[in-house]
Formats: sequence, C-alpha cells, structure tokens
Amino acid sequence: MQIRFESRHADGQPMRAFAVQRLQFSLRRLSWLVPRAKVVLSDMNSSDRGGLDKRCRVEITSPKTGPVVISSVAKDWRTALDSAIGLAARALFRSWRRVKDRD
Repeated sequence: MQIRFESRHADGQPMRAFAVQRLQFSLRRLSWLVPRAKVVLSDMNSSDRGGLDKRCRVEITSPKTGPVVISSVAKDWRTALDSAIGLAARALFRSWRRVKDRD
C-alpha cells in the first residue's frame, strides 16, 4: 500500500510516521484491497484561536470499491487522525461487503 502524507502546517509534519503507522495498522486486514491512501492534515484556524480546528482527511482509493473519503475535525491532530482512520476503515469494509454481496 502506497501512503501519501500532506501537511502544510509545521506542527503537522512530526505526525507523518504516526499517521502512516496507524493507517497501516487499521487497514492491515484490507491491505490487499487498498493500493493507495492519502492523509491530509490541516489547521482550519490559526493555532492561537483554540477550539475544534484540526482537520484530518483520509482518502482511500480502491479499484473494487471506488474512492472513500473521510474527514474528521478535533481539538488536536492525533484525535482527528484516529477518528478519520477508524471511520475510513469501517466505510471501506462496508463498501467492500456491498460490492461482494452484489456479485
């Protein structure tokens, strides 16, 4: 599985290794179904404003199920990342089951 990581914010760059590790762990059973994935971390507001402003978007591309895009917003990037990866893994599994049941 090829994983791309993007973050324009300097504080998001140290999350690269953690994001790749979490995504590989969460999709370990479905890795044969996912050739490409992309994780994008962004800061919606400036860091001094506080509140829910860290966004994580996970895009999973699969030739069998099509693209799955999940976005999560939280107070910090780790929480947003965990939430988005969990939701993306469940969405990918549901769409794979739908395609499998249809065939």
